[in-house]
Amino acid sequence: MTDCILLIGHGSRQEAGNEEIRQFAELLAERRPDWQLETCFIEFTEPLLGEGLDRAAARADRVIAVPLILNAAGHVKLEVPEQIYAARARHPQVAFRLARHLGVGEPTLALIQRRLREGMRELAVPDPRTTGVILLGRGSSDRTANAEVARLARWLYEGAEHELVDIAFTGVTHPRLEAVVRRHHLLGAMQQIIIPYYLYTGRLIDRIEEQLVRLRGQYPQTAFALADYLGFEPEVFELLEQRVREAVEGQGMLECDGCPHRAAAAHHHHHHH
Repeated sequence: MTDCILLIGHGSRQEAGNEEIRQFAELLAERRPDWQLETCFIEFTEPLLGEGLDRAAARADRVIAVPLILNAAGHVKLEVPEQIYAARARHPQVAFRLARHLGVGEPTLALIQRRLREGMRELAVPDPRTTGVILLGRGSSDRTANAEVARLARWLYEGAEHELVDIAFTGVTHPRLEAVVRRHHLLGAMQQIIIPYYLYTGRLIDRIEEQLVRLRGQYPQTAFALADYLGFEPEVFELLEQRVREAVEGQGMLECDGCPHRAAAAHHHHHHH
């Protein structure tokens, strides 16, 4: 059986974010020359998911669809499975498997810990007990997606000496970045490190940088460090390979893949762009 790995990016209004996905695919092809690869996007740029599934189906007997997305909200739980069901009808001779989104795992934690160490070095390695850490996620109306950010923050706290490790979100849900920065300030944090829990660049990354300029003006006595977003580091490749293995072994079914209530639930899922 021949496989084709379909990388599914979210898609961004900023072409720089879409180009990062394409560059990731090129790096993955170099890392795994034994894999057949296709790339597509859920929205904003082409090829869109339906076309990507058709391209992958034309090249293989089995398609392994992998969402390059950190948190499973409406797109991953609803739209991607719907498109795969439609592709199965169009290509009955091809097997389709949907891998889990990247999500939280040991590789994710290792990368976040590295971003924290980089932030500490930027601040000249201050006392971690007086240095607040804020893991900044996108934010979703899906509570399980937000809970993944909280779980990762707890893992980060367990392995660090920082007394303040909190989460914040750029939209949809709370708390927002400004509120958590204020809380850390009131609790005596002399330094604060903000770690964007984003996979690639985009307009929200630009917005975070603009917010940080304002926060530095509001809290002149606090030293701030803005870590890099995750990007496509070795840990991300490792996590993706893990998701592909799970899907090949039949362990990659999503919570909403095959759920009889999936269509009804579609009205209750919203995603922030």
